[in-house]
This record gives sequence, C-alpha cells and structure tokens, in this order.
Amino acid sequence: MLVGALVTFLVVILILYLINLLPLDGRAKQICRVIVIVLGVISLLKYLAVF
Repeated sequence: MLVGALVTFLVVILILYLINLLPLDGRAKQICRVIVIVLGVISLLKYLAVF
C-alpha cells in the first residue's frame, strides 16, 4: 500500500516536471497541472482506502 502511494506520488511529480518542459502557453500548462494533481490525489486516496 505504501509503495503504491509513493510510486503514484513520484509519477505525479515526474508528469508535472514534463508539463513544464512543454512549449505551451501559461493557461494550458495551468489546466494540465490541475488535471494531473486532481488525478494524483484521487489515486492516492484510493491507495489509502478512502474510496
């Protein structure tokens, strides 16, 4: 359980880093960041057996 949550956290960090490297305008990057963070939080809550 803890390993899965840690892997999910690391994947979210990696995806956020890669989004910063993309040549997008500020609004599109912000939308992508919000989507990734929301999906990451939902995934972490599943690992912590909240859902």
